[in-house]
Amino acid sequence: MDTMQIINSSPECEIVNSRVLNFSRDLVFRAWTEPYHLRNWWGPAGFTNTFTEFDLRPGGTWRFVMHGPDKGHYPNECVFVKIEAPELIVMNHISDPKFQVVALFEEAAHNKTMITFKMVFDTEQECQALKSFAPEKNEENFDRLEKELMKMISGKN
Repeated sequence: MDTMQIINSSPECEIVNSRVLNFSRDLVFRAWTEPYHLRNWWGPAGFTNTFTEFDLRPGGTWRFVMHGPDKGHYPNECVFVKIEAPELIVMNHISDPKFQVVALFEEAAHNKTMITFKMVFDTEQECQALKSFAPEKNEENFDRLEKELMKMISGKN
């Protein structure tokens, strides 16, 4: 996963989650691109994050540690491939397991956003290793995102 391109893939190499959020596309994009908000919701239920680097530009690095409810610490590193505000973020997750994230933000209706979160793997085997649990964990991530968006519009953070 050393490419600075968007990977063309087949469905057997992808994990895809989508959800319509009752928030504007600009606000959803902000929650993804402002470290203060991103650290509050990134990861499954029960996780917290420590960011050590967040350079939001093509070629920029995002380094962080996810702290699990099991007291485990999980270092992560990503490199941003493409950013098109407020509609697209592509990044390569270069720590194991390696995959590319394609996050698409589409206007679904007035002040609603369809978010599509796609994890793209080099091989079907790599994808299958995560497919039994990643979709559910991605949904937990969306739940946490919605809570953060509520805080953002209420001015509570």
